[in-house]
Amino acid sequence: MKAFLEERLRVAKKFGPGFLLSELFDRSVRTTETEHMDLPGMDVQKKIDMIIALDRMNSMLMIYSQYLRIIEPHIRQLARKNGRKTKILEIAAGAGGLALAIAANIRDHDLPAEITGSDIQEEYAAYAEKCARQKMLPARFMVIDALQMEHIPEGCFDIILISQSLHHFTPGQLAVMIRRSQEKGASLFLGIDGHRGPEMLAGVPAIAMLQGIRDFMLDGYTSARKFYSELELDLIAETATRQRTHTIGGPWPLTVLTVPLTQPSCLTL
Repeated sequence: MKAFLEERLRVAKKFGPGFLLSELFDRSVRTTETEHMDLPGMDVQKKIDMIIALDRMNSMLMIYSQYLRIIEPHIRQLARKNGRKTKILEIAAGAGGLALAIAANIRDHDLPAEITGSDIQEEYAAYAEKCARQKMLPARFMVIDALQMEHIPEGCFDIILISQSLHHFTPGQLAVMIRRSQEKGASLFLGIDGHRGPEMLAGVPAIAMLQGIRDFMLDGYTSARKFYSELELDLIAETATRQRTHTIGGPWPLTVLTVPLTQPSCLTL
């Protein structure tokens, strides 16, 4: 990624002052700083409070509805193709808000899917599992390292999904996730995150501030500085698959990375 950024600077200089100013601004706000919720020394309950705040914010902004409009066509297409329900694994799922929203659509609108949420933090998975039971939703949650996926048998899932977490990982880690998804027999890797742009630098922390948690607001600003650009995601996907079958787009303020994966026939559990 460093070589990519250096090349982008060189090209910006070549194209003139307007391109160079834009590139220099992007560099000035870019950061590799770790969000508070990812700090190993932070109190577990504080972390849970922050991911609950993120879930509240998503619900308030109807973000989950946007996500579902993006994901549902893929679910239905694979269900028709395979003649069965589409099996989804969400990695780095945090409090499980999106997985629970998908489960609600399975229950209430006959969405042909099975949803499993996961996170490397055992406390997050336990909290999400508790929420699923309380709401009587058909979702299960597991402790899974998104970079290893060592406990996932090959062919268990059709879609590997990650939302609002792409920027928490380095380019190399994202490439590993895509490659692991392919090795596990998934048909599709789907990554959804915030759009990289100056308007998000003010918008994300301003909305996060409404939750009344200082560290959560600061994390909103840090996240907006870390969102990947479409060019960066393009490079990551091509590095992972060595192909150019992926697409990048999505309704603002989201960026959606869709990576079809070449794999052997899925196994049915």
